[in-house]
Amino acid sequence: MSRLQDKVVLITGAGRGIGRACALRAAQEGADLILTDIGGAKDFVPYQLSSSDQLEVTAEQCRAYGASVLTQLADVGSMDDVTALVEAGLQRFGRIDTLVNNAGIGAPAGKATHLYTSEEWEVLMGVNLSGPWRLIKAVAPVMIEQQHGSMVNIASTAGLLGYKHFAGYVASKHGVVGLTKSAALDYASYNIRVNAICPGPVYDDERLDGHMTKVVADALGIRLGDQESIDLASVAMNTVVSPMDVAEAMLWLASDGSHRVTGTTVTVDAGYAAK
Repeated sequence: MSRLQDKVVLITGAGRGIGRACALRAAQEGADLILTDIGGAKDFVPYQLSSSDQLEVTAEQCRAYGASVLTQLADVGSMDDVTALVEAGLQRFGRIDTLVNNAGIGAPAGKATHLYTSEEWEVLMGVNLSGPWRLIKAVAPVMIEQQHGSMVNIASTAGLLGYKHFAGYVASKHGVVGLTKSAALDYASYNIRVNAICPGPVYDDERLDGHMTKVVADALGIRLGDQESIDLASVAMNTVVSPMDVAEAMLWLASDGSHRVTGTTVTVDAGYAAK
C-alpha cells in the first residue's frame, strides 16, 4: 500500500522548490492535498515570490498522479489567511493528517546583524517563525480532535549553525527547531508528532522552479556559479541536496513508518553540519 494512502496533507510554500517536491511525493504515495503559496509580492522581500500560476502547475502535476487537490493562496504572515485556508481544507476533505510547514523566505539578508531594519527583521520572523506557529495554531485543534497527526517543519542547517550576514534567517530557523521540540511535547499525548527537517545547500532544480541558491548569491552580491561552487565545497559528500531528498525525509515523517519519532530534527545536508 502507498505510504500516505487515504491521508490529507497540507503543504505551505507549495508553488515551487521543496514545497513542490513534497507535494509531488505525497501525491505519488496516495495523499490528497491542500496546497498553498503566497501568489504575489511581500514588502521588504527583494526577490519574486511564488506565483499563483506556479501553484497551479504543482496542483496539476499532483492531479496527474491521482490526487485530489485543493489550492488556495495564503500569506502565512496573516492569521486570517491561515484560518481561511484550514477552514477551506476541512470543508473539502474533512480532515488534515499531515501539516508540512515549508513556506519561508531567504532574504532580506546579506548584511551584518545591526544593519537590518526593524521592518526587515519583522518580516523574516513573521514568515519563517511565526508562519509555522500560525499553521500549528490553526491545525492543532483539528489533529487533537482526530487524536492523531504529523507536523513537519522545514527548518535548515541555519537552524543548527550560524551563517555570516544571515542573522535574521538563522535566528528564525533556530526558532523553528525550538518550536518543533516544544510543540512535540505539547501534543504527544494526543498522538500528534512534530518534527523538523534541516536541509543543507539545496540545488535549484529547474523542473521544480526552485531558485534559492540564486537568492543567496544575490544577497551576498556574488555570481550564481560562485555560490554553487561554495555550496559544493562545503559538503562532505561532494554533492548538494536535491529538493526531492528533502521530500523523501518529509514522506517518512508524514507516514506511519515514523510513528515513534517526535521532537527531533532530521538533517538532510550531505554532511554539511557534521564538519
